[in-house]
Amino acid sequence: MAIEGRGDSVAGGRIRLGMIGGGEGAFIGAVHRLAARMDDHYQFVAGALSSTPERSRRSGEAVGLAPDRIYDDYQSMAKAEAARADGIEAVAIVTPNHVHAGATIAFLNAGVHVICDKPLALSLEEGRTMKAAVEKSGRIFALTHNYTGYPLVRRAHEMVKAGELGKIQLVQVEYPQDWLTAPTETTGNKQAAWRVDPARSGAGGALGDIGTHAYNLADFIVGIEVSEIAADLSSFGQGRQLDDNVQMLLRYANGARGSLWASQVAPGHENGLRIRVYGTKASLTWVQANPNEMFFAPLGEAIRILTRGGSGSGPADARVTRIPPGHPEGYLEGFANIYTDVALAIKAARSGAEPPEGVMFPTIDDGLKGMAFIEAAVKSSKANGAWAKL
Repeated sequence: MAIEGRGDSVAGGRIRLGMIGGGEGAFIGAVHRLAARMDDHYQFVAGALSSTPERSRRSGEAVGLAPDRIYDDYQSMAKAEAARADGIEAVAIVTPNHVHAGATIAFLNAGVHVICDKPLALSLEEGRTMKAAVEKSGRIFALTHNYTGYPLVRRAHEMVKAGELGKIQLVQVEYPQDWLTAPTETTGNKQAAWRVDPARSGAGGALGDIGTHAYNLADFIVGIEVSEIAADLSSFGQGRQLDDNVQMLLRYANGARGSLWASQVAPGHENGLRIRVYGTKASLTWVQANPNEMFFAPLGEAIRILTRGGSGSGPADARVTRIPPGHPEGYLEGFANIYTDVALAIKAARSGAEPPEGVMFPTIDDGLKGMAFIEAAVKSSKANGAWAKL
């Protein structure tokens, strides 16, 4: 379906981008702005960057927004930008989870494409409401599960799809951190405070924050549905209402088995995302802390080290690699690859064309998978680890 361009947009022109959240004291807002700017597809022009008008004004001024494009809230921003000939075409929503649904629906109704941080929403029910809004609007919705933007993760996806590992039998994914080992939420850290608050985070703590990343990474690489899970959610921090440690078993639709561990109380782990996939022919191991290398172990042969952009690279990772092998690419570039693929889809949609071959990014359906994952894990844990269907 053709999506009409807005204002003075042309097929190859920069996309006018707005942002909700991501103001002073927020880590992820700056990451999104840097990622959007990296490949020169976007122009950041408007924002409601904080939860109070005063902070929003200061935050907008700090990043150079014009005074009349700094808004007090997303409702007034959606209305005002929709009325402008040069209004935004896309908006990045980088708020705590409880704002995602309202902001998404407001901008979709205003004819604006949405790029939303994960997890999708507060609940699966809320996520389904968002999907209905996406389908009604005809606009593009992308979810920033940024690890799917890493070149070697794209390559792993293609290798599994091509059968290079054989039939997938085992999947092991883990994502340990240590930043909530101490009661960080009591020290004035706003990032910790909302993540342990069910009203702003939803039913999952570490489960929603990083467990969904681990689940999405495995889902993207292996491409096989998880049919049921058995989960044990723990809250080691005194007085915490939400989990800070997650351990679970996975049963896949093809008979494969898996395990997932996500923790924010594991001293010595800064950001320890790791995945191992085992098939009947070979295995793959990828570690986010060293994202430019991946281990490929064909059965009965020596282990091979595959490098980003190196010998044997295919189109899946070559098209999202910017610099030669040996020059590290990482977190920001992974985010930028998501933003760039969304930009290519938006630019194609301006004229009713299909996106270029290879363009991919997490969608509303990936977000719903994440919400179903959270819901099933909470249900399973409350039933003392009983198997719960997704």
